[in-house]
Amino acid sequence: MRDATRCVHAPAVSQEGYASLTVPVHRASTIVYPDGEAFLRRAERGVDGYTYGLHGTPTTRTLAEQLTRLHGGARTVIVPSGQAAISMVMLTLLAPGDRVLIPDNAYPPVHTLCAQHLAPRGIDFTVYDPLVGAGIADLIDARTRLVWIEAPGSGTMEVPDVPAIVAAARARGVLTGCDNTWATPLLFKPLAHGADFACEALTKYVGGHSDLLLGSITVADVALHRRLRQTLSALGIGVSPDECSLALRGMETMAVRLAHSGRVAEDFARRLAAMPQVETVLHPALPSCPGHAAFTRDFKGASGVFSIVLKAATEPNLAAALSELKVFAIGASWGGTHSLLAPMEIAPRQNGGPWHDAGRLIRLSIGLEDPDELWEDLSATLARLGA
Repeated sequence: MRDATRCVHAPAVSQEGYASLTVPVHRASTIVYPDGEAFLRRAERGVDGYTYGLHGTPTTRTLAEQLTRLHGGARTVIVPSGQAAISMVMLTLLAPGDRVLIPDNAYPPVHTLCAQHLAPRGIDFTVYDPLVGAGIADLIDARTRLVWIEAPGSGTMEVPDVPAIVAAARARGVLTGCDNTWATPLLFKPLAHGADFACEALTKYVGGHSDLLLGSITVADVALHRRLRQTLSALGIGVSPDECSLALRGMETMAVRLAHSGRVAEDFARRLAAMPQVETVLHPALPSCPGHAAFTRDFKGASGVFSIVLKAATEPNLAAALSELKVFAIGASWGGTHSLLAPMEIAPRQNGGPWHDAGRLIRLSIGLEDPDELWEDLSATLARLGA
């Protein structure tokens, strides 16, 4: 072998005695075959076989399998973001003439997807009250193919009765999907309650360090997995094994991080309820939160994300007060080690009734900083709001 060839072809080295606790990062576009016959018959490897780097490497498959086991599912696909996970479910299932039901409190890009991309292509959508429960049956018609659920809802934190919604949809032969990002499979398992799809933004608690973008779709039915894979292949969607490696690393500490953040967040929520600048605290563990009964029945606990509604009189001081934050950062997303605070606009409700609170909604994500310092920062900010 000449030198130019040696530069390209790596030598085989012994791995005897080598054992690592970490999952190797397998990067690949091309998958090579032992002979021409194997290449010509590559389609026979099926969706679980390795045929091209876009469709997965051992690193991406390890992350997918770990999520499958946590959810108690059959298969998982990894996609570039949480919103991509939702989009892939809808694009896989829905065709012109079909209808999807989405909750009024869903992650706003879900509504954008339906209104600006699906509707112009002949796919209808109906917005429903997230607390409708078994009443969802009244909204399901012959064109309905999917009921989308978010547990709890983005920002406003209503907890739906997932088993009731799933049962009503299943009785009509309609599939259900659930955005489970807030709880992760450690606190809630949608598939165990009958949902067909469990989607998550791995960007949040799985990654855990605010440095990656990934999403996942876990299914209980292998046939649904096959359909998802076909959609991903047709659209040319894949993920980086490097980001999957970061997610695998983050997952190792997820249980500890989630337990800590959840405990601190619930303590803060109860304390904030007594603050004079706060109109309402929206935390599923509090009896005042819509859907609290479903939460206590179905969830193992709460994560570190919740919201507060400020009294309307605090609005003039909001910008100045937030500019003085010392420990909390202001930003979207959540689930990382840094605590975040995000002022949010709540659009008028469409089918779920009006959003009654006149004050500004603030979503908080509790990270891993010292709880006393976090509380000092938060209480000082509220004091400035009331000045």
